[in-house]
Amino acid sequence: MRGLVLAMNKVKTMARDYALYPDDENGNVLWKMKQGGDNLDIPREVDFAVVFADEPSALEFAMRLLRYGQKVSFGRYEGAEGFAFQVQAHPIMVASYEHVSGYERQLGKDAAALGGRNDGWGCYGRE
Repeated sequence: MRGLVLAMNKVKTMARDYALYPDDENGNVLWKMKQGGDNLDIPREVDFAVVFADEPSALEFAMRLLRYGQKVSFGRYEGAEGFAFQVQAHPIMVASYEHVSGYERQLGKDAAALGGRNDGWGCYGRE
């Protein structure tokens, strides 16, 4: 019980600032991270997944990212029907709504030109 009491004492009640954490998927994820104790101001590698139906399109997209100095990974993918290949971009950034959503939006726009689409993002927390 002692650990539970100590953990409960650490819980802070905070009011959500909807300007920083809008009520959408990215805002909700970032808000949960913040509530969990993540210091979102510490830069970290954020992994953005983009999926494609065919290998040539995925490779072309990966090459475009590499030309802009981005760290990328590439491979076959089975998590989205009709999309057999995944490219992940791994930029280092502050996990703010503006940065995450802006980067994701640009990736989606660039991927759409090659028949691809966003498939989520993730990162490790920082305290």
